[in-house]
Amino acid sequence: MQKYLSLEKKVGQTPLQCVELYKSTHPELQGVSMSYAGRLDPMASGTLLILLGEECKNQKEYHNLDKEYEFEILFGLSSDTADVLGRLTENTELPTITQEQIKKVTKGLIGELDLPYPHFSSKTVQGKPLHTWTLEGRIDEIEIPTKKSQIHTLTCTNLYKETRKQVYTYASTKIETIPPVTELRKAIGNDFRRVDVRKDWETFIENGSFEDIFYVATFTCTASSGTYMRTLAEVIAKACDTTGLAYAIHRNTVGTYKKLPLLGGIWTKKY
Repeated sequence: MQKYLSLEKKVGQTPLQCVELYKSTHPELQGVSMSYAGRLDPMASGTLLILLGEECKNQKEYHNLDKEYEFEILFGLSSDTADVLGRLTENTELPTITQEQIKKVTKGLIGELDLPYPHFSSKTVQGKPLHTWTLEGRIDEIEIPTKKSQIHTLTCTNLYKETRKQVYTYASTKIETIPPVTELRKAIGNDFRRVDVRKDWETFIENGSFEDIFYVATFTCTASSGTYMRTLAEVIAKACDTTGLAYAIHRNTVGTYKKLPLLGGIWTKKY
């Protein structure tokens, strides 16, 4: 039997739903042990590495794999999840973002960084996940832990504009890609708090003109295991003197990346 599967998770799927869908069309995998070698958020898409059978016992060997992502930052908005599925806050003034600004910021983020864990993550503090502290409204009572991350490459590949109406349509459509979740243990905040999140997006579209302009930047990033693109989106936006959230996240590659002088870097192993 092969040691692993490399699946393509869609936006709106949980990793479990992605695996169960694959198993439903591959009866030979019924009864076979399967485990994740890295998860993806519901609003993210891309490569999901799944270990099979006896290889599940070697899960620790896969914990430090590098990842390559393509992600987008929507400037001028923030949320407590750092993506479109969170409770929103809009800037009082819409920012103007330039390529020069972003180039300067990204250059300063290459290398080792101490990045805070997202408020909506499973990182445990005092016996409770951060997302539980957030849901209880007590996140300010604790110190947010950080994680050392290595940013190998970070490049802005595009900067474009969207109107308020376009942002609303995109985000509203995206949050509905998750099927209704009735099992509370699987639905953080009861169906991902979508009743409240929908209201926030309705408030957003009513707050200004349909033609208000928002800037969106597209990035490619190669980073060490455990680096949250949602957090990186917030860090980049803050360095641009505004707020931002992860508008889209796609994981391109999982493996081992080796940075080389002058040549950039190569993947020595891919899954």
